[in-house]
Amino acid sequence: MVEFSSVPVHVAIIMDGNGRWAKNKGLKRIEGHRVGVKVVKEIVEASLKIGIKFLTLFTFSTENWKRGEEEINFLFELFANSVKEYIPELKTNSIRLNVIGNLNQLPIFLRKAIDYAIKDTENGEKLTLTLAINYGARLEIVEAAKKAKSTDMEITEESFKNFLFTKDLPDPDLIIRTSGEMRLSNFLLYQAAYSELFFTKTLWPDFTKEEFLEIITEFNKRERRFGGV
Repeated sequence: MVEFSSVPVHVAIIMDGNGRWAKNKGLKRIEGHRVGVKVVKEIVEASLKIGIKFLTLFTFSTENWKRGEEEINFLFELFANSVKEYIPELKTNSIRLNVIGNLNQLPIFLRKAIDYAIKDTENGEKLTLTLAINYGARLEIVEAAKKAKSTDMEITEESFKNFLFTKDLPDPDLIIRTSGEMRLSNFLLYQAAYSELFFTKTLWPDFTKEEFLEIITEFNKRERRFGGV
């Protein structure tokens, strides 16, 4: 494993390209999602080994409801089954599962699986793995504004963070997007103010631990001034 002079505390990833990967191979879109889960496992393991403390994965957006019913149902079943399957491994590696987004719209079986996994892994200390499910940054900001308005608290940048889905997470140091698209697509817009952005043409099912580590190497070369000199 490569050694780094500096490791980002929080890495967030827009895992894009599952459908295109499957189409390129003449497969159904769902097969791309199936392979994508295996890539998640590899990147979680790599993150743990190099000392990343927070890893956030954009799993299902508020816009993804526009997809076909078959694909959406498959995704929800895949999420639930994967969460259940990997609980023992998460616990063994001291990984805490966290989920952000509007969970009330999700099917009950998925919510139950998420609730159980969050409870069962709550003592994980080495890595917090956050899944953004039914997440949209604009929704998050609007909901936070509603909550803030209902309190007597003075609203500042710091106090406003307490109303966000990510209130328990530091802002991401690095945001990676796969598949060649060069936009954030409604992901962590408030939190991304000073995040380093990295875009790769690699489709998510083809994304490897080696490329991930190359991106961390590139992150180490960037000078982060946060608006200063």
